[in-house]
Amino acid sequence: MAALEGIEVTGPLRERYDEILTPEALGLLAALQREFGARREELLEARAARQERLSAGGTLDFLPETAGVRADDSWRVAEPAPGLVDRRVEITGPTDRKMTINALNSGAKVWLADFEDANTPLWENMIEGQLNLRDALDRTIDFTDPRSGKSYALKDDGELATIVVRPRGWHMVEKHILVDGKPMSGSLVDFGLYFFHCARRQAEKGKGPYYYLPKMEGHLEARLWNDVFNLAQDTLEIPRGTIRATVLIETIPAAFEMEEILYELRDHSAGLNAGRWDYLFSVIKKFRDRGTDFVLPERNAITMTAPFMRAYTELLVRTCHKRGAHAIGGMAAFIPSRRDEEVNKIALEKVRADKTRESDDGFDGSWVAHPDLVPVCREVFDGVLGDRPNQRDRLREDVRVSAGDLLNVAATPGEITEAGLRNNIDVALRYLATWLDGAGAVAIHNLMEDAATAEISRSQVWQWIYNGVALKEGRKVTKDLVGRLLDEELAKIRAELGDAYNEPRYDQAVALFKEVTLADEYSEFLTTPAYERMP
Repeated sequence: MAALEGIEVTGPLRERYDEILTPEALGLLAALQREFGARREELLEARAARQERLSAGGTLDFLPETAGVRADDSWRVAEPAPGLVDRRVEITGPTDRKMTINALNSGAKVWLADFEDANTPLWENMIEGQLNLRDALDRTIDFTDPRSGKSYALKDDGELATIVVRPRGWHMVEKHILVDGKPMSGSLVDFGLYFFHCARRQAEKGKGPYYYLPKMEGHLEARLWNDVFNLAQDTLEIPRGTIRATVLIETIPAAFEMEEILYELRDHSAGLNAGRWDYLFSVIKKFRDRGTDFVLPERNAITMTAPFMRAYTELLVRTCHKRGAHAIGGMAAFIPSRRDEEVNKIALEKVRADKTRESDDGFDGSWVAHPDLVPVCREVFDGVLGDRPNQRDRLREDVRVSAGDLLNVAATPGEITEAGLRNNIDVALRYLATWLDGAGAVAIHNLMEDAATAEISRSQVWQWIYNGVALKEGRKVTKDLVGRLLDEELAKIRAELGDAYNEPRYDQAVALFKEVTLADEYSEFLTTPAYERMP
């Protein structure tokens, strides 16, 4: 596409892409990028500066300069918007055509329509996902599985989940859309295209437009989003406050600024979510080079009852309810098996226990990754909520959380074993090979994994090497050991998959895994070098 007033689209224009990439929509994107691109870059530089301070021995604490916001008991966020009053069960997933229909039909109250961690930023995924959402709102969407011949169609509007879109985080760019010669912010592309095409469509249905905001590290990043919302609403002459946004608290710096984040977004706020897997990734990343006090046990041994995770989730509920906001719990990633009832029984018991803990703690709802888990989550929250839409009135004034509690990583029980190291390697390789092939939600060992899984896995391996961690069996984690185990795990995957083994993709996955685990310098996000490998 030729440049249009400094805007250039370099990605291929497939069938119907012109319906999304209209001159008017691109004009909104350019306005957002020109107004906010420099601030976004400044905030990313501030992240890097904070990391330097942490690596040099600094710490995190509640901000003295915003103490007045935390002490002022008078302010509240906006009342819940239509379609977001009752959020007892939410389903997450990418915006491909089949998932769009299944998620909306799932019986969940909310669908997190994901352009981020359960998706890959393949150009086709980003634009066709926007088409699918618009078609769903227009009720022109359908899908027939080419393998099974099964057809999928939407239920009546009154039975559908509320769409809440998750754009990419502030750190990602969209290399196929250039404004004044520079790649656009991926966040602004995903937000802007959906807002331009679907804000009025959702508003006409009385539910939206709504967003989930990922990967933020502080209230100034929330302030930037709030300003983006205001400009977009003013441009399309939509009343301010129509947009509502739920923020994922999935970085440890953000855990120290939860009240301030709600304050910055208060007219647009729909609450906070405990993004547990990315939160673990953030803890590892921020304190990766700070010695054994910040070395976590292997991934599968870390539970939500670990002291620092309990502090984080209880503070989140307390903060939200103090300000009249929803608190939404974390992901149940289990994928039910129709062939192994014993596996199902054990896993469903774990899901039920997890959702029971969340509902008892005061959460207003929680996430699942598969439609078959919707009834389990709903049943648990029904048992606590009954006919009430939420439990925002449960203030949890008993909760007292200090900075030390949030940072008490050393008290986490668990071990680091060779099996745990091998699992990190195995899961990361499988995920990366599929991610590079264009799918971001991947079924691995009966779990629905997204990018956070690979981020935790590779970050733990890097941290264990850097800190010279010894496995339970005695061997020290070194680059040589990881290299040998990598070869062995790859051979197992090749043998298991047989003819389905995609050698070029796994070659790329191995190269990427080595780049982000065996290099002396730590990569802030795995998805950044991975995106460079995408067309």
